[in-house]
Amino acid sequence: MAKRSSAAPSPVRASGRSRTVVGRRSLTRACLALGLVLCPLARPEAEDCGAALAGPGSARLESERVVVVFRTAPTPIAVGQHFSLEAAVCARSGPVPTDLRVDAHMPDHRHGMNYRASVAPRGDGRFVAEGLLFHMPGRWQLLFDVQSGQQTERLVKDVIVE
Repeated sequence: MAKRSSAAPSPVRASGRSRTVVGRRSLTRACLALGLVLCPLARPEAEDCGAALAGPGSARLESERVVVVFRTAPTPIAVGQHFSLEAAVCARSGPVPTDLRVDAHMPDHRHGMNYRASVAPRGDGRFVAEGLLFHMPGRWQLLFDVQSGQQTERLVKDVIVE
């Protein structure tokens, strides 16, 4: 873990809200069963993205191009204690995501964490981030920068730490 020397930059916020699309999974499976290669739906892997990470401490973030599903450990996140997160990153459209950076900051206080997280790929779009630490209570934002080809997209998740 590297000691951080400056505050986190102001994020360019992407939509981090969840969407529920009824019937898309069934329609996608029907397209695949019929052998339709160019189905006008999201990729099946985006629908099933991170299914193994579901449970306490998990969340799903979606944008037009990518899906990020993550789970923190331990859960809940405690002030002043290191935590890690496991993430699955999947493409909805465009190039397949190749890299992930994870950071966090407190937008109300205009500062980030005191330590830089290390992120390691685990294959098949899975990553593990370690060395995260929220040093004070309040509203934090987890920042996920997803690299796909030449483009980077930021997804943001608000986290309240007491």
